[in-house]
Amino acid sequence: MAGVLYVLRTGVAWRDVPAAVVGCSGVTAWRQLRDWTEAGVWPRLHAALLAELRRADLLDMDDFAIDGSHIRALKGGTTWAPRP
Repeated sequence: MAGVLYVLRTGVAWRDVPAAVVGCSGVTAWRQLRDWTEAGVWPRLHAALLAELRRADLLDMDDFAIDGSHIRALKGGTTWAPRP
């Protein structure tokens, strides 16, 4: 997890992850991220975090934003840039 978080925080390439700092190579961290993604860990972790925040009354839904820019448009969507 430390390798994945390091890449997210710093934006470095996986190959540039310092093993001495995070405890594994960037390739190992990437493989773990891939395996966790395939196993569906992230949606379950998200649900668990939300549930914990709700239990502790720390989830304020009065101020929030939804961003779907990372979702692929299944029917093509509208593109604003010309396609090559």
